[in-house]
Amino acid sequence: MERLLPKYFPFFTLLALIGLIFLLWNITSLEHWTCQTVSTFYQLQNSIQSALKTSELLLPEKFNYSYCVHLGQKPSTEETREESNLLKSIAWPEPLVLGLPLRQSSDPAQSYYIIQNSGELQVGGQLVVKVQMQNFIGQPKKHGGDFLVARLHTPELGAGVTGQVHDHRDGNYTVFFPLLWAGVVQVELTMVHSSEAVMVLRRLREEQSDRVFFKSLFRSGYLTETTVCNLCLPVNQQPLCNYTDPQTGEPWYCYKPKMLGCDTRINHSKGGYKKHLLTVYESQFFQSGINIKIPIHAAGMENVIVQPASKEQTKEKNLEYIPSGYYYQGLWRPLSGVTMRQFNDSSAITQCLRGKMVYMYGDSTVRQLYEYLIANVPEFKEFNFHSLKNVGPHMAADSSNNILLRYRCHGPPIRFTYVYAAELHYISNELDALRGGSDTVVLISIWSHFSTFPVQVFIRRLRHIRRAVIRLLNREPATLVLLRTANLQKLDPETSLYNSDWFSQQLDMVLRAMFKGLNVQLVDAWEMTLAHHHPHQLHPPPAIISNMIHFILSHICPVRRKRRRS
Repeated sequence: MERLLPKYFPFFTLLALIGLIFLLWNITSLEHWTCQTVSTFYQLQNSIQSALKTSELLLPEKFNYSYCVHLGQKPSTEETREESNLLKSIAWPEPLVLGLPLRQSSDPAQSYYIIQNSGELQVGGQLVVKVQMQNFIGQPKKHGGDFLVARLHTPELGAGVTGQVHDHRDGNYTVFFPLLWAGVVQVELTMVHSSEAVMVLRRLREEQSDRVFFKSLFRSGYLTETTVCNLCLPVNQQPLCNYTDPQTGEPWYCYKPKMLGCDTRINHSKGGYKKHLLTVYESQFFQSGINIKIPIHAAGMENVIVQPASKEQTKEKNLEYIPSGYYYQGLWRPLSGVTMRQFNDSSAITQCLRGKMVYMYGDSTVRQLYEYLIANVPEFKEFNFHSLKNVGPHMAADSSNNILLRYRCHGPPIRFTYVYAAELHYISNELDALRGGSDTVVLISIWSHFSTFPVQVFIRRLRHIRRAVIRLLNREPATLVLLRTANLQKLDPETSLYNSDWFSQQLDMVLRAMFKGLNVQLVDAWEMTLAHHHPHQLHPPPAIISNMIHFILSHICPVRRKRRRS
């Protein structure tokens, strides 16, 4: 063996040399791989891991979201008492027996209304309508809780007003309409949801607040990760990044990325909607054309004639319900607070806004007002912030008339497709940064993106905004603050589970109560959409938006009353 070694030594040496060259070539190749190539492998690995854990992260099966309402700053004793009273004020009647079959639930096609006082009706009086709800087998309902909306209108006059529905909790309802114009008026009554459907919506709100989920992108160099975010998340699944706002204590969390730090968050976006939320039994109560936004017809006459007010009618009649306004000839007429003016051309709008700074904060329903002004006043020149059209922030100015318009979306939760993390500002913090004054107009709309959460979450957010509004008005009482309320929208079986008008009305009632008595003006979008003949839409059509703009401008530039000479 020893004799053979010298003979094969050159061969082994050559083999070793070839192996060394091959190894060096591979190392050199590895060194020339770009960071992006490595990142691609990391991203592929992340995608696989995320796909395997999507159901675990996004759809936690055993998680009690009730504790989420207690996150954030601890309310004072007075605020706790207020919250309790607010929740009591919006408490909804429950059916006497839960789990009724569909045939025993409310059927708008079988239900009917009767006009009670069809005799001599005059402007200044009221119309009273009785409603009897029946089930699918034609039997009278024995309990209340159906969500009904009503309006009185005269199509030929472009006139309309909302009615107030009183639930007697025994299957009977009374609707009160003020009579505000002369002519033939017609009742329109709609069942938005049955009482059985409302119970399902209430369950979803309390138990499935994550049925809309959110996500954030994290990035450092070429390495990126995406994780799930929300107001609160199951803490036992993986570590969390805490993005609670230091000023307000408003909570927000994301799952911590596996390879990146919490300070590498780039954006916020809507992740999607959870599916299969209802049982087969519950889904029966959400059927288009059967029990979602279906009209209830009259048993007898559906319209009456209203006479002009007589000269003898000097005493004001006691009305059960006084709305914020009504439509006549297509124009909104407020019943108190301001004399409505019309700003029908850009020069009139410019003259009113001269020297003003208008700040708009909130969701897309207030951005719609910003977009209306930009489209109808050519003097406004927009600044290009390279932001998404439906997200913002946006700013426009008319330098000749010293006018500034700004729009910024509210902080999370917000279901926009993509918002840079740096642009997630809370309204209360924005208000604290304003100087205020007679040249400052603030317009706020916040409601739609809170419909999936327990009402306590919305109360907490409004509490912070209200504090900031009070601080603003204390330092500059001449600042004009307007709040745009919620509005009705088109519903189908799926939309109802996330954005039902019932959710919106509950939030709307809370907002009105919390800002009552403050020096703020309400843009009553609820009544302005319900009283109008246009079909309900999340973003109302121009005919309604123009009336909102005229209402806002009428507050900015009120009619000056002539002083009487002494």
